[in-house]
Amino acid sequence: MSPPRQHDGVRSGTAMAVAAMCCVQLGLAASVGLSAQLGPEGVAWLRLVWAAVIIVALARPWRTPFSPATLRTCILLGIVTAGMTMFFMAAVVRLPLGTTSALEFTGPLAVAVVRGRGTSRWWALVAAAGVVALTEPWRGHTDPVGVLFALGAAACWAAYIVLTQRAGDEVTGLHALGISMPVAAVVATIAVGPAVFAQLNWQLLVIGFGLALLLPVIPFSLELMALRRLPAPAFGTLMSLEPAIAVGIGLTVLGQIPRPSAVLGIVLVVVAGIGVTAQRKPNSIEPAVPAP
Repeated sequence: MSPPRQHDGVRSGTAMAVAAMCCVQLGLAASVGLSAQLGPEGVAWLRLVWAAVIIVALARPWRTPFSPATLRTCILLGIVTAGMTMFFMAAVVRLPLGTTSALEFTGPLAVAVVRGRGTSRWWALVAAAGVVALTEPWRGHTDPVGVLFALGAAACWAAYIVLTQRAGDEVTGLHALGISMPVAAVVATIAVGPAVFAQLNWQLLVIGFGLALLLPVIPFSLELMALRRLPAPAFGTLMSLEPAIAVGIGLTVLGQIPRPSAVLGIVLVVVAGIGVTAQRKPNSIEPAVPAP
């Protein structure tokens, strides 16, 4: 590849990665608005159901052979996907979008730190300082239930990464989603129960379909294309900026003005993510696409 074409590939890959993160955060911001009608658990259920329909139509998992071990992994992946989605929605109606996204980002950051070597583990202290600045425990103004939900989403995201990599040893990510996403929809249906069904109408169903496209279908596609154009460390560094993008979306779309301490906390979490990514192996990258 000639240098000009390589430069164009990096530039387009960067644009795709940033667009993917913007789609994710716009979908989450729209979900916050919709939660006033369906509740956070109802919005999570609606997005998961539509995402399952879309992913199954694209992946057609019945055409792919799955070993029993891979099938079990995909089922577990679906369970943690449901948990991550529902925990995050429960948190984001209690906390600002930027704060929730930064707290959730500690999940993949923890995986990277545990798998890192040498000085990379010191970045955990930077991330911990960021969490303290985000939650301000000395003031007691941050909703503790919201923080617990966000950390629950972080734990599920960490498990999501481990399980996705395990499933990816045998099948592609899209085919794994073809099993995990319907499982997530079933788990969410059991958790939410029939109470939300009576609140549905055609307008909400159409909105739910659009949200499922914003998260995860379009971001997943954009990130796959970006990974073909960017070195893994560059891609990981870009994805570490997602909490900062969440602050921008929260400010412009939801009118959420972050406190100075929250800005400091988000900066520390982002810096920790970039620091860990810079010290990983050149061909190593954690899956960055969050569940819907």
